[in-house]
Amino acid sequence: MLFDKLNIIYGQNYAGKTTLSRIMRSLETGKFSKKYVDAKFSVICENEKEFTNFNLGENDYIIRVFNEDFIRDNIKFISDPEEAITPFAILGEINKDIEEEINRLEKILGSKKEKTGLYSLGENYQTKYSIHKENLDKIETVLQKNLSEKATGKVIGIKYKQKYDKINYDIKALRSDIEKVSNNKFKPLNREQILSHELLLNETIKKEIKDIPKPKLSFSSIQEKVSEVVTKVIGKSDKIDSLVKNAVLNRWVKEGRNLHTTESKCGFCNGVITAERWEELDRHFDEESEILDRDIATILRQIDHEERSIKDFQFYREEQFYNKFREELKVINDSIKIGIKQYLNDLQLLKNILIQRQNAILEAVDFHYISDKSLFLQDDFKKLETLRFQSNRYSQNLISDKESARNVLRLQDVYEYLEEISYTDTTARVKFLKETLDEIEHDISSVNLEIDRTILQISDNIKLITDESKGAEKINEYLEHHFGHKNLRLEPINVIDLYFGDKVGFEVQRDGKKAYHLSEGEKSLIAFCYFVAKLEDIETKGLKPVIWIDDPISSLDGNHIFFIYSLIKSQIYDKKDFLQLFVSTHNLNFLKYLKRLPTKKDRDGNAVKYFLVERIDKNSSLREMPKYLKEHATEFNYLFKSIYDCANIQSVNDSNYTLFYNFGNNARKFLEIYLFYKYPNFESDDIKYKKFFGPDPIPSILTNRLLNEYSHLCGVMERGEVPVEVPEMRKTAEIICRKIKDRDPDQFDALVKSLN
Repeated sequence: MLFDKLNIIYGQNYAGKTTLSRIMRSLETGKFSKKYVDAKFSVICENEKEFTNFNLGENDYIIRVFNEDFIRDNIKFISDPEEAITPFAILGEINKDIEEEINRLEKILGSKKEKTGLYSLGENYQTKYSIHKENLDKIETVLQKNLSEKATGKVIGIKYKQKYDKINYDIKALRSDIEKVSNNKFKPLNREQILSHELLLNETIKKEIKDIPKPKLSFSSIQEKVSEVVTKVIGKSDKIDSLVKNAVLNRWVKEGRNLHTTESKCGFCNGVITAERWEELDRHFDEESEILDRDIATILRQIDHEERSIKDFQFYREEQFYNKFREELKVINDSIKIGIKQYLNDLQLLKNILIQRQNAILEAVDFHYISDKSLFLQDDFKKLETLRFQSNRYSQNLISDKESARNVLRLQDVYEYLEEISYTDTTARVKFLKETLDEIEHDISSVNLEIDRTILQISDNIKLITDESKGAEKINEYLEHHFGHKNLRLEPINVIDLYFGDKVGFEVQRDGKKAYHLSEGEKSLIAFCYFVAKLEDIETKGLKPVIWIDDPISSLDGNHIFFIYSLIKSQIYDKKDFLQLFVSTHNLNFLKYLKRLPTKKDRDGNAVKYFLVERIDKNSSLREMPKYLKEHATEFNYLFKSIYDCANIQSVNDSNYTLFYNFGNNARKFLEIYLFYKYPNFESDDIKYKKFFGPDPIPSILTNRLLNEYSHLCGVMERGEVPVEVPEMRKTAEIICRKIKDRDPDQFDALVKSLN
């Protein structure tokens, strides 16, 4: 529904006119009545800006509404005669110097609507702010999206990468990591370091490596013993010369001697072994040589044991160690193997020397010391033990080391991603834009502060030439010149306020004394004069307000209704100091006057629109006013239409059933007017009905019953508790229309044509 410069609205009582005015007043006051439970509304302006019950405070239109809420808020004496009327100030006598100062300040301030002066500067800053803010929002949105994807995205999100084990990772944790990698102390990894950490994450905790027995090598002591026995010199006296010269024979005789200790004959030749031969042999194989022989045998057994010990050495398996230790393990094992081989060779050399002496027990041997390789083996054994210890300790630290590797790799991942999205450049841009916005906000605040200061200066200067008594004088002027009320006036008085001290208020006086017991008509006149005068106050004059006047003629007679119209025309409409004007009424006579408001130029230029508010059951609607009502604004035409429609309705539905509920009142009022002009005497309605309906008494009786019962529930109260009898009403409407058409066809045709 589009409104125009002037908008005239007609509707019967309770149709919804006041509700419309309350919607407009909510835009004026910034609040909507809480008594409308769950109320919702929408008002769309020409700039496509929409106001609803949720954003009332954003309205920048100047709106002034006259309705019962305005009266209650400003003219409190109506409900409490002891209350004063809220005062307002209008311009008093003009002071040239002050006026020039006001003009100068207004030029500096400029116009908010036309975007000049300080308002233009503020608008420019605001536009600049919006552009930078839009750029900042776009950059931050993209950055936030990128960071969110890195933190919790299904594809690249750290949250879902198993190797990081961060199922609770989120954008907050990512920002913490960003701080770490942005620190100068952070050093990114090279490819080898990354690979090393990746391998570490793949490690599984191994079992503890048990210590393997290490041979206790005695090469040095063995060699000393070997040196001692092989170089030992044995005396040669009483020795058998042939045996001394033949070591093999000497060995053979020695073994044979041991075999024949209890025998007197030789087991080989069966010859007799004499006592002299035994003595000779005993002297040859004396105790010294026996001891040496036993010592050599003992050392040989010790060397055999040493060989077995070194040969039985068990190496650690490679899989027992972590990857990081395996290379070193291989080096140590290889060194040990070489050392064992050399050690066995050296032992064999010692054995050979011992056997040589053993075979020639009486001949000392020259001995040359061999370097002790066991020292190198012992050193390798120590290295091996150290490596075992390190591997076992590594198992104990592996959990923490893996966690450390995860953290390092995660930070490396974050670092590389920040490089990919140019994070440093982006954050620098964000910082720059935020700093720029802060500067612009400061400029906007400075301009707004200057605007407020200038407005305050203008207000202070206006106060120097404003006078609240002038507001009362303006109201009295309207009361006297438009309504002829010389004895009823408003006077400014001092009112004591407990919170704000003394202040000015308006008091209604009659003949110079405080007025009590005002009539409803007087209250209506004072209220409307107050509203019209208030349009001249310093907060409204010259600001082109939207004005809404809701049914201002309550309890007024015909003369005062015309005076209300004349006040609207002369003080509001003719001055054209408004953006839009809305006037609503339920009174057809007042509607007739309102149609005189627009000039021919306004009507031809379509600057005026007429609307009808209708209520059907609980629903009200606003539509364009029908032509018959817009062009023939008399109650007589309106009442005839309701009867004519009832007579011609084919079926009853939700859009027309209210015609039958109102039929009793409308038909009664129509016949009263029609029959008064046809029979302008003091005869009763029954007699006039008989004259109108003719000699047949049935139509007259039927009509009279319907009109009384459905108009007043006269004598039949239960009639109001049952549905209306549509057939009876349609029949009565048909009879009325037919009688008018039969008796005065010209008038009937004219009435029908007026309905378009």
